[in-house]
Amino acid sequence: MISAIILAAGESKRMGQPKMLLPWGNTTVIEHVISVIMNTGIDDILVTTGGAREQVEKVITKYPVQAIHNKIYTNGEMLSSLQCGLRALRTQVDATLIVLGDQPQVQERSVRMVCDAFRTLKSNIIVPSYQMRRGHPWLVARPLWNELLEMKSPQSPRDFLNVHKDDIHYVDVDDQNILADLDTPEDYQRSRL
Repeated sequence: MISAIILAAGESKRMGQPKMLLPWGNTTVIEHVISVIMNTGIDDILVTTGGAREQVEKVITKYPVQAIHNKIYTNGEMLSSLQCGLRALRTQVDATLIVLGDQPQVQERSVRMVCDAFRTLKSNIIVPSYQMRRGHPWLVARPLWNELLEMKSPQSPRDFLNVHKDDIHYVDVDDQNILADLDTPEDYQRSRL
C-alpha cells in the first residue's frame, strides 16, 4: 500500500501570505494538490500542518485526509514535517510519497509513474527526473523510514537522497512541473491557473 504525506507546514515567509490558501483554478493550492494525489488512486493521505494551521485544516476537512500538526514547524524545516508524517503512517503502508503542498502544478501522470515504478520494481527510493534533475513527489519505502526518522536538523531530505544517490531508481518524466514549487509571489503569478 502506498500512502502520501503532503508537506504543508511552512510559514510562507517569502510569499508574504499563506500559500496553501492561495486560489488555484476553482479551489486553493492545497486542495488542488490533494485532488491530484487522490485522482491517482492513493486514498491514504496525510497533510502536515504548521503555519496557518487553523485555516489549512478548515479548508481540507471536506477531503478524506488526515491532518498532522508539526509542533516544531517554525524551526524544524521540511525534515520535521516529513518525520511527523512518517510517525503517523499506518502499519500496512509499504511506501509513502513525499509531496510538496506548494506544488499544485504537479501532473497526475508523473505521480502515477512514480507509484507504478514502485509497484513493479519495489525499489526503496523512486524519484521523478526531468532532464537529469530530480524533483517531487518522490517515494520512499518502509525499510528506510527509520533512517529519515533518526535525522536531525539541519539535515534535510535532500541530504538523505544524496546519501542514497546510488540506490535511487529514477523515473524520467516529460514534466518540468516536478521541479517547480511556489515560494514567491512571482512564482505564483507565473504558474497560476
